[in-house]
Amino acid sequence: MQALSVGDEFSERYRDLLTGVYDCVDRIVINAYFGLGHSPGGFRTWWRLLHGNDKQLDNAHLIRMAGRFARRLRATCKAQGIQVIDCQIGDPKYKIAKDYLASHQVSAGLFLVLAARALVPVWDVKINRGGNPHLVKKRAMVNNYSFHIMDAEWGHLVIKLSGHPPFPAQIILNGHDYVACQARAQGLAFEKEGNCFTNISDPVALAQIADTLSQPANIERLMQVAERWIYSSCLIFALDLEERDRSGFHYGFSSYQLEYSRNLQFRSGRRMEAIFERMLDRTRSRLDLPSVRTIFGTRRRPHYNRRSGPQPRMEAAVERPEYGLTRFKILFGRLQLKAYTKGERTLRLEVTVHNTEALRCGRALDRLPQIFSRLRATLDRFALMLDCVDIGFVDDDHILDRLPDASQLGRIRVGGIDLNRPRMRSALRATLALCLNPAGFSAAQFAAEVRRLTGQAPAKYSLRQAGYDIRKIRAKGLIVKRGLSRRYLVPASAARTISALLTLRDDVIVPLLAGVGNPPSGPKPSLRTAIDSHYETLRVGMLDLFQDLGIGAAA
Repeated sequence: MQALSVGDEFSERYRDLLTGVYDCVDRIVINAYFGLGHSPGGFRTWWRLLHGNDKQLDNAHLIRMAGRFARRLRATCKAQGIQVIDCQIGDPKYKIAKDYLASHQVSAGLFLVLAARALVPVWDVKINRGGNPHLVKKRAMVNNYSFHIMDAEWGHLVIKLSGHPPFPAQIILNGHDYVACQARAQGLAFEKEGNCFTNISDPVALAQIADTLSQPANIERLMQVAERWIYSSCLIFALDLEERDRSGFHYGFSSYQLEYSRNLQFRSGRRMEAIFERMLDRTRSRLDLPSVRTIFGTRRRPHYNRRSGPQPRMEAAVERPEYGLTRFKILFGRLQLKAYTKGERTLRLEVTVHNTEALRCGRALDRLPQIFSRLRATLDRFALMLDCVDIGFVDDDHILDRLPDASQLGRIRVGGIDLNRPRMRSALRATLALCLNPAGFSAAQFAAEVRRLTGQAPAKYSLRQAGYDIRKIRAKGLIVKRGLSRRYLVPASAARTISALLTLRDDVIVPLLAGVGNPPSGPKPSLRTAIDSHYETLRVGMLDLFQDLGIGAAA
């Protein structure tokens, strides 16, 4: 097998268990818009170019234009044997198309149209006293059409287009379908389950194909496939070629939604499930919403905006929607991270931006390389976080001995860190929760995190106390000051150390000491898990050790 190209510590840790790793752009949603038609003056200008004047610019003629679109579409589809399915609001349109593909043999080109009503912005024309039209944008239920197309290069793609002028549209593509088409062209053997490759004959070659999707040259491919189908198979029902040229109607394109995934192919599905289940057990107890926020590098607090509405939704959840599939999903506003198993031997880490405006790096297609770079960096941070929380270790053999000792920080002598004190454990948990913030954290953020973990009021844990705890943690090298600023950073090795110390105390030392002092009845032997058996073995062994050392009586 060729050497694997592994890009993060999480994947590197399980390198010997993998047969392949590949990054791939998944769902790509592109907005297609006619820029001139989205302003009142621009729409009137386009209407004059189309009709010669704007005397007929009223709601009746706009509705007639939408009606002509529907009649042309249905007549053409009937003549060419293309099925048009009328859907209700809430119908799973992609599942309808998936079932259609499963039961029909389709060739390249348009093969299915789904029609439904949707709430979209349209122009409402009011005639003023002078007889001139006045355009006001409103939202109304109008006919929308989903054109399902089979492309030789991109596979199954969807173009959603509004039946009312200026005919805004969305183009939905799938990166895995593109990679599958290219892999077939190169003679690569693979097995594909939905939106994921579950078995690959040459992982390195497929990873190279998938990598082309995030390269700058991919912009030209997206433009070509978008223009190839939106004019020939969709807009043609609203404007024929002569009308389009006369009015200068031309779509502009911008990115809207993007998914980027990292797929780890394991040799053994059983080992993959064991690793993922263990990771979930630990991340559930260590991850909280404020720590999730730091994954994305957000520097501003979520707030209410009068124009955009309430603050974005935040959610961290572990769910089992079906047998054999576990998903770890984290939501923050328009960004979403997921980790889940796919097929028998594939573990996927996925980042989704539901609106690329949230990334604040531009939405034009020429900004796609920067967007993909940002998503890749976010995915790397997510993988690093999972690895730090899952695998903690102590680099310094004597740190447990040195933690309680007083330390010197500059000219100031500060106390040690006693893990038996709830306040210091909360301070370390807060440090771990804030460690992924790329800009570092301030003493005020640290104090707020400790208060959130402990439920204390500001008077019970003040900013002065937070500053003192930060100095004690700094003196042990677990956090460092960021240059000359008043912000602090947690090195990766320190994050692993803190995770190991908390896990050692909470999951090992405390349960064992509690079991030695007061032997639990526990579940029946037939109901015990492997962990229960390990705890019992250690407890009995510690009793014998205490007896031999003369420091405890037999229970």
